[in-house]
Amino acid sequence: MLRWGENMDKYNKIQSSYKRSKNIYDKTLTQGNFWSRLYIRLFWGGVDDVKIAEELLSFIPDDFSGRLLDVPVGTAVFTHEKYKRMKNADMICLDYSEDMLEQAKKRLPDIGLIQGDVGSLGFENESFDTVLSMNGFHAFPDKEKAFSETCRVLKKGGTFLCCFYIKGKSKITDLLVKNILSKKGWFTPPFDTEESLKARLEKMYDIKEFHIDGSMVYFYAVKK
Repeated sequence: MLRWGENMDKYNKIQSSYKRSKNIYDKTLTQGNFWSRLYIRLFWGGVDDVKIAEELLSFIPDDFSGRLLDVPVGTAVFTHEKYKRMKNADMICLDYSEDMLEQAKKRLPDIGLIQGDVGSLGFENESFDTVLSMNGFHAFPDKEKAFSETCRVLKKGGTFLCCFYIKGKSKITDLLVKNILSKKGWFTPPFDTEESLKARLEKMYDIKEFHIDGSMVYFYAVKK
């Protein structure tokens, strides 16, 4: 368990790193220019974040009428078009980075956006039908609390949709994460392997779909 001071240092580092990268964040994830496509191809084995996002979002029907928590919402680059079609949903989008939220507000002006910590969610037990978390768990400083809290606020039988980096699939990617991305504050160790993640999830969820794309995992699970 992290001591409070250590935790805050990591949160501040994350906040600072995403503030610095806010102007390139979307293009990197969506491979919006030549350099981002080269970066993804060389260091991530050509992972297609757009495809992964589309796969995860396809598990949520457009006529979804339950309560959804999106954490972290980021800039909403992958979700804003989907959310516009979900007219009957009650959605709350949360992120620790105020810079990410500022950009998300431009895309999601009519949806509740909250600055907060996934490790200490201010919601009642079993208050959401779906929890969506894209590209967040590899950055969260206290992953034990993040897994615990997202499970706590999810109803029994609710869906957990998630994607993030896992180690052990590519030496090049693992070196990039260890020596650059973690030191810059975009990623925060420790990181799960495929085996440790499955063991963790199986304690809380029934895994319905589980896929690996390069060093990224994405899955659909239902709370036991």
